[in-house]
Amino acid sequence: MARLSAVGVALLLGAISATSSARAADAAHPVVIELFQSQGCSSCPPAAANVAALTDRPDVLALSFQVTYWDQLGWKDTFAEPRYTERQWAYAHAFHHDNVFTPQVVINGRANGVGVDPRELKGLLTGADRGDAGPAITLAGPAVEISAGAVPASGAEVWLVRYDPRVLMIAIQRGENGGKTLPHRNVVRQLVRLGGWSGRAAHFDLPPAADSHLKTAILVQTTGAGPILAAARA
Repeated sequence: MARLSAVGVALLLGAISATSSARAADAAHPVVIELFQSQGCSSCPPAAANVAALTDRPDVLALSFQVTYWDQLGWKDTFAEPRYTERQWAYAHAFHHDNVFTPQVVINGRANGVGVDPRELKGLLTGADRGDAGPAITLAGPAVEISAGAVPASGAEVWLVRYDPRVLMIAIQRGENGGKTLPHRNVVRQLVRLGGWSGRAAHFDLPPAADSHLKTAILVQTTGAGPILAAARA
């Protein structure tokens, strides 16, 4: 397969906007891109770059989850947490995968792929629209309000995500990426299940952020790592 030039990658990723902006995603209802990666994985930087190219779009909420299972292979990821690996395993079960892998992108909890090829990422984004049926999310100070709405038969959960929007340059000293300095953006630093959502209007108090640099996002997601019904960020 022919390799894409940097210009070709930019054009393909830019074309996503023209396609998906006509669908449900907008600044108030962003499409959620979850990237599962590790600093010890040499295949991850291209996927991270493709996701980073979309991060500034107002209709995209891109989140980088650093997983732990590469930590014994030469380099311990500086942002990895077991709870992020657990979230990826939950997706593996939901998508009927036998194992977890990096890199992996999950779009709106509805579709998944590798993310290294921007054409694949474009296809995932345009094919995983969640429509307009989800509840409204209102973030007000240290609390979040979820409106009443239709809930799946399996129920739904409300998740708090705190992430660092800065570009963090991390020098990797060992492992497959040893000697490289890799950019990280929208790295998830807190993931908290606030509770279940039954379809009735609900109120949740938010714990304080662990760091003043962190931004806040809320996901309403079908129980069992199913489709994301609604998403918002402060």
